Amino acid sequence: MSEVSPLQQSAPWVRLETTDEDWDGADPALLTAMLSQLVLIRTFEEFVLTLAGEGLIHGPAHSSIGQEAGAVGSALPLVTADTVNGTHRGHHQFLAKVLTHLAPKGIDPTQPLSPEIREALLRTLAEICGLDRGFSHGRGGSMHLKWDEAGAIGTNAIVGGGVPLAAGSAWAHKQAGTDNVSVTYFGDGASNIGSTLESFNLAAAWKLPICFFIENNRYAVSTNVDEATGESRLSARGPGFGIASWQVDGMDPLAVYLTTQQALQHMRAGNGPTVIEADVYRYFHQNGPFPGSAFKYRTKEEEASWRARDPIDQVSRHLVRRGILTQEEIDQFVGQAKALMSQLGDVLLEPVPDGKPGERRIKASEWPDPTFVDTGIRGDLSEFEGARFADRDTFTGEIQDMKFIDAVAGVIGRRMELDDAVVVLGEDVHRLNGGTNGATRGLKDRFPDRILGTPISENAFTGLAGGMALDGRYLPIIEFMYADFMWVAADQLFNQIGKARHMFGGTHPVPVVLRSKVAMGTGYGSQHSMDPAGVFVTNPGWRIVAPSTPFDYVGLMNAALTCEDPVLVLEHVDLYTSSGEGPVDDYDYVLPVGKAAVRREGSDVTVLTYLAMTPYVLEAAEEVPGVDAEVIDLRWLDRASIDWDTIGESIRKTNNVLIAEQGALGTSYGGWLADEIQRRYFDWLDQPVQRLTGAVSSPSISKVLERAAFARTEEAVTALTSMGVGENA
Repeated sequence: MSEVSPLQQSAPWVRLETTDEDWDGADPALLTAMLSQLVLIRTFEEFVLTLAGEGLIHGPAHSSIGQEAGAVGSALPLVTADTVNGTHRGHHQFLAKVLTHLAPKGIDPTQPLSPEIREALLRTLAEICGLDRGFSHGRGGSMHLKWDEAGAIGTNAIVGGGVPLAAGSAWAHKQAGTDNVSVTYFGDGASNIGSTLESFNLAAAWKLPICFFIENNRYAVSTNVDEATGESRLSARGPGFGIASWQVDGMDPLAVYLTTQQALQHMRAGNGPTVIEADVYRYFHQNGPFPGSAFKYRTKEEEASWRARDPIDQVSRHLVRRGILTQEEIDQFVGQAKALMSQLGDVLLEPVPDGKPGERRIKASEWPDPTFVDTGIRGDLSEFEGARFADRDTFTGEIQDMKFIDAVAGVIGRRMELDDAVVVLGEDVHRLNGGTNGATRGLKDRFPDRILGTPISENAFTGLAGGMALDGRYLPIIEFMYADFMWVAADQLFNQIGKARHMFGGTHPVPVVLRSKVAMGTGYGSQHSMDPAGVFVTNPGWRIVAPSTPFDYVGLMNAALTCEDPVLVLEHVDLYTSSGEGPVDDYDYVLPVGKAAVRREGSDVTVLTYLAMTPYVLEAAEEVPGVDAEVIDLRWLDRASIDWDTIGESIRKTNNVLIAEQGALGTSYGGWLADEIQRRYFDWLDQPVQRLTGAVSSPSISKVLERAAFARTEEAVTALTSMGVGENA
């Protein structure tokens, strides 16, 4: 007969509940601070719902009315340098952290509110209304609230999307040698998201000081938590990852406060992450001023039972019972808060001329200037002031023939040697003599705490790198083994990292470098072979470089690491083992942003190409008789950085254009480029822009089918011959 033995989790999992002794022993200043925050946040959100009902909030207004105690109880024990982020339902989390920052000793409800608190509430309200005086000049609105000075690093509209970013903030706190922590707030819906669970694992493996704070309000929009998961006690997820976890009544702010204190003690002592599950309840529907019962997915009886446990009422009763405040003083503070919100509304709103009684509108002077619409998608490159620029024709150092992959390892090593902020992370970068291709050869021995081998969890470690970058103390280089893996991490790359600067007002640097290889011709098939440039270029925020020589790789990587925008550095397996000119011992020069290279001068046709297709096009140009092709290696591929001066000069000379790339037709980089060229240079073209791409399909495993799916020298020869230029005209 088999023996069955019960197993025990390695991490503790407990529930904390308060007693009368806890309430009697609580510092009066703590309880008054709780009341003040609860009332201010509740009153603020009630005013927001009023504006939403009047049609003055453009977009959603996800209120947290009813569940303020979780945010207040967890924020009060934090310090300013601790960081928090949250979800689309994040007004209360943001305000709790801001109010704690502005009044670390608590807000006295018997005294007038400070000008700093009034200003913070006004800016928050303005942001939610989409107005210029908001923290992000109205771009973030209700779902994207960020104020770095207060340690509020950004709420997030993608469910679970902010969790990896908070892990990056926690990594930065730990690496910097502080005892600060990050807290990431999310709900029952995000508890089932892959990026959240990946972050649990990564944080536990690396012992990061992050609190995963689950606001279990039991409904993801209208789907009950019991419908969505087999274990509705969501803190049960923590011990499965080896994370110390707590469950607490989230309607009891003192219970949340005491629980958070225990979690903070655990994290500040270096013991790794924590999970806190707070059982809370939002009184209203997912969005807007109506209760869930109005939509029939909740009952009025259920709503009434939760309202009977209202956190403001709980704290008020204990304050009165202990003689700390009178009910009259509490009522006066509630009145003060409502009067304040009315005053703030008067700053932003005005009566509608000839409108109905009480009808209001946003003051015209409060709106952002429409010309601000694209400002700050990327930075202005002022960070390059003082950089030592050099191209091949101006480089004065010694040159030698070198392998491409040696240039990769050489320049990364040099940057890590000179800048302690540079960190490399990715799968197996710490093993195999420098990862699967040798790009980090020898670096783990030299920089053991900055070469980070990650779990196979692209969403988590990409977002973690984004959090590092937004923190500002570190400069991450992410390595993806294959470019196709970018789509596993698409949320973090495109919704988070790529949009962060613009979404939060246009001024915050996002210095991330992403390295990945195009692997056509290796036999790895459809899911390991793509060229991502054509898709990446359609997403805002990123710059893209595509080096084709060792010399260029050094200069372009230095440019990428100087740039305060996220930069994708594309590599190609065909180039790794190739040799070309590179520096002997000078790895510090920078290739200018937005400068292409004319690899071959010609008069009949301009060929625009990049990456490994460049040498194939050059071979083809020598093989086609009677066609004098000018070959331009683009080097910079994104819309903001492409070298229109060099391209335009060549087109005005040749009057014909061929865009040559290896990638599939459907995701072709040349699609947008051809369209833009024909708009800019239509009068100079003798024929439509011609394009050479791979097939419609992705490369297959079969050697024959794989070769048929992408372009090389032979296809370039055919394309040049068929253009009808030069002696073939």
